[in-house]
Amino acid sequence: MHPNSAFRWEDRAALRSFAEAVGFGMLFAATPDGPRVAHIPFVFLDADRVGFHVARGNGITKHLDGRDALLVVNGPDGYVSPDWYELDNNQVPTWNYLAVELEGPVARMETAGLVDQIDRLTAMHETRLSPKPVWTRGKMEDGRFEKMLDAIHGFELRISGWRGTAKLSQNKTEAARLNAARAAESSGNRALAHLMRELPNG
Repeated sequence: MHPNSAFRWEDRAALRSFAEAVGFGMLFAATPDGPRVAHIPFVFLDADRVGFHVARGNGITKHLDGRDALLVVNGPDGYVSPDWYELDNNQVPTWNYLAVELEGPVARMETAGLVDQIDRLTAMHETRLSPKPVWTRGKMEDGRFEKMLDAIHGFELRISGWRGTAKLSQNKTEAARLNAARAAESSGNRALAHLMRELPNG
């Protein structure tokens, strides 16, 4: 994560809340074939475990069980022009962003765990689509869901390390940061501008 302590984000509850709200990340692992990454939806199984599934044919899948992996969850990001600060010409361009890293050992799930993970993931996202009626696998033809399970493997990552970065111009004066936030919004990056105004809890 970013080495500047001004951008360190360590509030465990806030890190989880952010990661859970995004629900999608990049899973990195070292393999005998070289470094690999899978882009995955995920769900928290409890306070320190994340469940996910990967396509059977993905190059990372056969190497995950029993290995350490890193799950990276990204939030809003964007370029920041030195002109946006308005108060100081001795600045350089930068990039602001929000990100969380979850690191730990990975274990393969049995079929029951995989099904539970899929049900939890689906329920979480379907609920967000209210007032649309919630989709469940009960709507599928008999046997269809079980057949599709053959194409994926389920895993859990037990989180041993939490790291967060909230790089949102906190190292500038408040006036300069708010000026940059206003400019970011004017350029179309409303999500980043909001974060720059309402800094996440440390």
